[in-house]
Amino acid sequence: MILTTHALVGAALGKNIRNPWILIPVSIIIHFILDTFRHGEYIETQDKKMTFANTWWKVGLDISSAIIFLSLFISFGKLDAVQIRNVLIGSFFSAFPDLLTVIFWKFKFKLLVPVYHLHSRIHKYAPGAGEREWNLRNAWNDIFFSLAAIVIFIFF
Repeated sequence: MILTTHALVGAALGKNIRNPWILIPVSIIIHFILDTFRHGEYIETQDKKMTFANTWWKVGLDISSAIIFLSLFISFGKLDAVQIRNVLIGSFFSAFPDLLTVIFWKFKFKLLVPVYHLHSRIHKYAPGAGEREWNLRNAWNDIFFSLAAIVIFIFF
C-alpha cells in the first residue's frame, strides 16, 4: 500500500480509538493486514531487488498527499484535542513499518532485520512480480481502502 492509504486508515482509527496505547499496536497490525492485499509499489525493481532509483519524488508526493488529507481532516473534522492527537498517532504508526523498512534498506541496521523480514513475508508477491507493478489494476485496493477510511473518518 502507498503511504497515503496507510495514513488515511490510521487517521480513521485514531479518530475512533481514544486510548493511544491501544491505537499504536492496532495501527501497526492494520498496516501489515493492508499489505497482504494486492497493491502496486512505486519502488522500482531491478533484477528482482527493490531500489529507490527515481522514487524519492514519488515518496515525497505520497507523503505530501497524506499531509494534505490529514490537514483537511483536522481542519474540518470538528475534532477534540484527543482525537487530533490520535489521528496523528494513528497515521504515523500505520505507516511506521514502511519507515522502518526504508531505514533498513538505506542504513542496514541489524536491529531492523526482523521487521524487514516480517514485512517482506507479509507481501504475497515477490519484488518485480506483475502484481506489484504500479498500475491501475494493482491500485484498486489502495483506492478502496483510502475511500473507506475517508468515509469512516467523515461519518463515524
